[in-house]
Amino acid sequence: MSATPEFSFPVIRSLLEVDLYKFTMQQPMLHSMPTNQAEYHFVCRNTPAFPLAQLLPEVNAQLDALCALRFTEDELAYLGALRYLSSDYIDFLRLFQFQRRFISASAEGDTLHVVAKGPQVHVMGFEIYVLAIVNELFFRRMAQRQGEAAVLDQARRRLQAKIALLRDYELSSPPRQHPFEFFDFGVRRRFSGAWHEEVTTTLAREVPQYFKGTSNVHLAKKLGLTPIGTMAHEYLQTFQGMGVQLKGFQRAALESWVQEYRGDLGIALTDVVGMDAFLADFDLYFAKLFDGLRHDSGDPIAWGEKALAHYAKLKIDAHTKRLVFSDGLDVPTALALHRHFADRVQTGFGIGTNLTNDTGIAPLNIVMKLVTCNGQPTTKLSDSPGKTLCDDDTFLAYLRQVFAKTD
Repeated sequence: MSATPEFSFPVIRSLLEVDLYKFTMQQPMLHSMPTNQAEYHFVCRNTPAFPLAQLLPEVNAQLDALCALRFTEDELAYLGALRYLSSDYIDFLRLFQFQRRFISASAEGDTLHVVAKGPQVHVMGFEIYVLAIVNELFFRRMAQRQGEAAVLDQARRRLQAKIALLRDYELSSPPRQHPFEFFDFGVRRRFSGAWHEEVTTTLAREVPQYFKGTSNVHLAKKLGLTPIGTMAHEYLQTFQGMGVQLKGFQRAALESWVQEYRGDLGIALTDVVGMDAFLADFDLYFAKLFDGLRHDSGDPIAWGEKALAHYAKLKIDAHTKRLVFSDGLDVPTALALHRHFADRVQTGFGIGTNLTNDTGIAPLNIVMKLVTCNGQPTTKLSDSPGKTLCDDDTFLAYLRQVFAKTD
């Protein structure tokens, strides 16, 4: 097949082509824990149409290309204009370059292994790029099999159907106290970089009253959109290997975030050990300091009701807070959640795969997670047991015991 913009080499052309939260997590890690050593593992949770091990030569070539990239002065100026990113961190990025010796890709039978291991501030960034690379290489092959033009035509029809749903919602639903707002969270599982740009460009043009930003910093810069993101699981998990008492690792992570950003980036992720354990740590101090919470596993209605009950118990007006939903959303689910909650609390919806990889081809369910920090195992006990990833059964059992967590 001849090369087209959708299938050209390399996959990653700019180091800005990553979720914003990789920068917002790397900054406090550089400031407060620059000597951390960490290890990240790639895992495919479902069965792909062909073994991912077949992609190994291409993955290695893409990693070579990634490790040749540097931030440009124009990109650094954009990042430096974000008020929450400090000048010394921008200077660090000016010198930053991924080191190929810190990441390896190999195959074992049909299984593709990718491991990033080394100083955390130097290896944590690999995650999103690796996921985007594997996805795009996989879907290049799938599109070759099914016909690139036919796949993209199907994707465009599905995108237009989403836009029609949004326009109908505006016309048919009574106004809510808080508006419907959604964001693109689809870097890691997108069909391709070119399709990702087409999706965000189309949404920004067709439904700007609803579409409020993207986690993809490159596209935010290029299209004049708001970059969206705060923290991911790895930030809180890191504190499991920081020498703090395990029972208090969430409080230590939240406190570190508060001290770093002092009011900015105030959406906290709740499901590293489950919502109930999170709320036990999320006392009046944190509830006042953080702007809201992000849902990423478990029943979203039950989660939201727990959050509202917690704010009510603390006598905090929920209308001043925001609940962000980001777990496997599609547009109909997001609209249903908005109908349920938007008269009681501000809402936001981060939609990933269903925006950037809804082509009719079954998507991959791939992750690259932090598994050790400073030689200690790390994991999460989310509200969806299938999302647990831990290589140390003893530590996993201990964490369950500490937080009285059962599946």
